[in-house]
Amino acid sequence: MMEYIQRAEYIKKTIIQPKQDAINNPQPQAPQGGTGVAAKPKVSEEDKEKEKLSGALASAIVTEKPNVRWDDVAGLEGAKEALQEAVILPIRFPQLFDETRKPWRGILLYGPPGTGKSYLAKACATECDGTFFSVSSSDLVSKWMGESEKLIKELFTMARERKPSIIFIDEIDSLCGSRSEGENDSARRIKTEFLVQMQGTGTNNDGVLVLGATNVPWELDNAIRRRFQKRVYISLPEANARAVVFKIHSGKTKSTLSEADFAELGEASKGYSGSDIANVVNEALMLPVRKCQTATKFKQVADPAAPNGSWYVPTFPSDPAGVQMNLMQVPPTQLKAPEVCSDDYMQALNNVKPSVNWEDIEDHVKWTAEFGQDG
Repeated sequence: MMEYIQRAEYIKKTIIQPKQDAINNPQPQAPQGGTGVAAKPKVSEEDKEKEKLSGALASAIVTEKPNVRWDDVAGLEGAKEALQEAVILPIRFPQLFDETRKPWRGILLYGPPGTGKSYLAKACATECDGTFFSVSSSDLVSKWMGESEKLIKELFTMARERKPSIIFIDEIDSLCGSRSEGENDSARRIKTEFLVQMQGTGTNNDGVLVLGATNVPWELDNAIRRRFQKRVYISLPEANARAVVFKIHSGKTKSTLSEADFAELGEASKGYSGSDIANVVNEALMLPVRKCQTATKFKQVADPAAPNGSWYVPTFPSDPAGVQMNLMQVPPTQLKAPEVCSDDYMQALNNVKPSVNWEDIEDHVKWTAEFGQDG
């Protein structure tokens, strides 16, 4: 009898119980013809779509610092102060802010082309310790129905997950222009999604700054304009700021210019934007190279650091120390361009004209008097 009981218990443990456990806890089946590895859990359609949208916006995240400091931006003290209040202070000194005193959540930089709006954004990307998103209309507008709104929503979601963060939207007027009756329905939905994400019910943008830039602020929708709490006019640089811009863009290129020469250039370049001055400097730096191309005489200048102990530099046709030769006859490793001088910059100023007309400036001044502040 005892033998039958032991045998029944053995059958129960080795055959019946394992089958019952297999029924209660089924194991995932290996694919047919596979190696017996368990199948991966299925990914929901919602997760797949979120991953797709995040991948589309991954290129908008600035991973490498542009290496532009606040000191590299000449003038624009009001704009730099507003950006530091919104970007630097909340991160470094969070105790300065509370539920009542809050940093800016939206800053609009506007002004004529080439005055330094994008340059200021690069300085923000360099100086801030958070995540910097740089987006344009091509990143957010899709040909598929409803995908543009999802991209905008995902952009703000990513910014909130990675806060502190900055969302920089260049040429924001192309996305958020004034709403009208004959407007495309897709464009209207894009603006509506921007309005909701920037300042809508149920959205918390603490730690997220939206930084916009435009050349035509009067074309922005009124509701979008209101969401930019700080609207800063980036005007043409003053004379002293223009002198600093000349110096910055001249870089390490050797020249004979003194501080007084740079100040004179600043006075002579009235009406030039920062971008225009960069073009003037490029033109001036090329003039010594053109002197080498057109020269008919070169003279040797002793220099221990030069190959074979001397350089060949262009000289005047009447110079008795010069040797009759053209550029192609000069030993390539021994050619040296003359240093840039003040006359080169003045000649470049005559060749390169400003790109901003006074009518544009009057429109910006008028809009600033109504809605903005001077930067």
